[in-house]
Parts: sequence; C-alpha cells; structure tokens
Amino acid sequence: MGMDDSTVHPGPAFRAWEVSGWRTFLAAASAVAMSALFLVAGVWKITDTPAAAMRLTQALVPEALSVPAALALGIAETFAGVLILVPRFRRWGAWLISAMLVAFMIYVGWHYQALRGEECNCFPWIKRAVGPGFFVADAAMLVLAAVAAWWSRPSHGVRNAAVILGVVVVFALASYGVAVTQPRGAQAPATITVDGQPFSLREGKVFLYFFDPECSHCLQAGRKMARLDWGGTRVVVVPTVQPQFAAGFLEATGMRAGISHDVEILQKAFSFSSTPVAVAVEDGRQKMLVTQFDGEEPAATLRRIGFAEAKAP
Repeated sequence: MGMDDSTVHPGPAFRAWEVSGWRTFLAAASAVAMSALFLVAGVWKITDTPAAAMRLTQALVPEALSVPAALALGIAETFAGVLILVPRFRRWGAWLISAMLVAFMIYVGWHYQALRGEECNCFPWIKRAVGPGFFVADAAMLVLAAVAAWWSRPSHGVRNAAVILGVVVVFALASYGVAVTQPRGAQAPATITVDGQPFSLREGKVFLYFFDPECSHCLQAGRKMARLDWGGTRVVVVPTVQPQFAAGFLEATGMRAGISHDVEILQKAFSFSSTPVAVAVEDGRQKMLVTQFDGEEPAATLRRIGFAEAKAP
C-alpha cells in the first residue's frame, strides 16, 4: 500500500463544505455588522422623528418633506436591518441596504459643494464630515452588504417579509403618534445658574438655546436669532459640549444672551437629543420646543408665540 493509498484525502463534498463554511461565516459577520448600523439608525429615526427631521433639513432636505422623509428612512433602515439579520431574508436585506447606500452617495455627491465639511447625520452617535472619507466609509459598507448578499442563500418567504414590514410601519406610526400627542408644558427647574448668578425660570419669557459651539448649523441659527428683537424675552444660551467656547460663540454670532452650563439639569427637564434646539419657557412651563432653524425659522415660530419680532429697519 503506497503513501497515497494510506492517506485520507478530503473528498469533493468535504472541500465544498469547507469553502461554503468560511463564506457563510463572512456573510453572517458582514450581515450582523450592517444590521447593527441600520437598526440603530432606523430605530433612532422612528423613536425621535423630530430630531431626525431636523438633521435632514440640515442636509438640504426641504423642511416640508423632512418629517415624512425621516419616517420613511427610519422604516426602510429598520426593515433592512431586520431582514439582513435573518438568514432566509439576508439577501433581500443586503440588496435593500446596498440600494440605500448608493442613494445616499448619489445624494451627497449631488450636493457635495454645499455639504462639504458639514457633519453627516446618517447614523446617530457617529460623527463624520462630508468629504472623501464619507464616500470611502459608505463604499466599505457597500462591500460588506455585497458580501452578505453574494454568499447567502437566495431569499424566500415574501409573505413573512411583508408581515415584518407591517410591524415596523405600525411601530413607526405609533411612535410618531406618541411624540406629537405627548403633553406639552414640561415644568422648568426653578432656577439655573447664568453667568455665575442664580437665574429664575419661573418668571416671564425665557428662550433657552442649546448648541454645539463647533456646529456650523448652530452658528448660522445664532446669527439669524441675533437679528431679532426679543423685547422682554430673556435669552440664555446653553452649550451642550465644549463649554469653554460659549463666549466665543456669542461673539461670532452677535447674540446678546447669558450663558448657562446647567445642560444636564435642563436636558432632564426638556427632552431633546440633538442640536441646534431651543425651548421657549413662559412662567416656568415649556411653551414650545423649537427644532427648525432653516428658511424663515425660527423667526416665524417665535413671532407666532410672541417671543420675538423682526428688528425694525
């Protein structure tokens, strides 16, 4: 008996299983990574649609379309994140994610000159500026989605996938309904510290503007509000990060306002998750959460609720 006869060689079936095994592993790993990203992004847009809509307006989506677009994106991202996680639906989820990534890149490419250097708010808690790196990162995600699609079994079960989509849509609409119908008039803290002194929030009109000193949209909004006549409304700015730059922010915008660093106390009282955002407080109660700062906003809203007027020419 020769050496070749005594050695056990893996047969074709074993080799096919071995290749299939590592491809399946890579497809599953890619699917889990993409599912995590898109589920987080989608659920955030669904559960905090106003904040997501505000970020879309910053990305040049028309304000009138920002809420429907935020809901539609949240539903699509959540649905794709679920599909790619389930082996029988993985290929469908991967193709859906690929289509969204390509659409994102085309949109940003079309508006590249206007958005260049601005923060991309596609995924919450992931800060990245629009530039060459944006396209590199999205291309890398596109590769992961392609791996998950190419090395997965053909998808099947349209009816079950439709049920998942229906559940996601119901969840999205219910979450949005709760958000827009929740009781207004959250009570403000009795006092905060402004410019090192106690400051009452229970008397008269107070406008609290929350901002990131390094956010260009916050800067533009501040410059617009500096041109308003605030009358008897007291204006307080609250940096959510980098508090050492707050004074420089006021100088750059021309706003005349006090500075408070009690962001944790105020954020606990008035729920919000992104900047720029403002709270109009009257006699210790929230009158309105202001999230729109593009076009005629926030001037139009502030005039309507009696907090500010345009300065006389």
